[in-house]
Amino acid sequence: MSSGPQDRFRKARPVSELAALVLEPVIARRAGMRIDLLAAWAEIVGPLHAGYTRPEKIIWPRRATDEDPFQPGQLVVACEGARAVLFQHEIDEVLSRLNIYFGFQAIARIRIVQKPVLKLRERPMPLDQRLNPAQTTRLSGILEKVDDDKLRQSLARLGKGVMAKAAREKGER
Repeated sequence: MSSGPQDRFRKARPVSELAALVLEPVIARRAGMRIDLLAAWAEIVGPLHAGYTRPEKIIWPRRATDEDPFQPGQLVVACEGARAVLFQHEIDEVLSRLNIYFGFQAIARIRIVQKPVLKLRERPMPLDQRLNPAQTTRLSGILEKVDDDKLRQSLARLGKGVMAKAAREKGER
């Protein structure tokens, strides 16, 4: 069997899969939860709460020995300011959905901490990252053959950042 260029491409793996392999043990050790909970969070809490809440960590009760019975943990959820009151009203439903997600009674209670949660991509883009018409046209041309909408949007954000940084470094503005 020869090992040609095609064999190399068959072994290629998505970056998200590789990142998950690296991040999963770190998140599990530091926050006591899995990366798939973060990925499924919007489905668990629903569209009303997904934008301003985020699971922070799971606090598991200490067990003196391995023979001690399992005790459900406490999920710490970050929530944007005054919206914590709205989230508090739905906490029983969210708790039920969480335990359905885990497939067993994994979480006994949810503790809300108020802190900023906005995702990086939802924050307003700084003025110095806006593109001039020529850069916008060039970026659109580069991305026109990308069929997947999410990938195109992600690449567009990346392209804007790279092009704006290059323009700043060249002194164009």
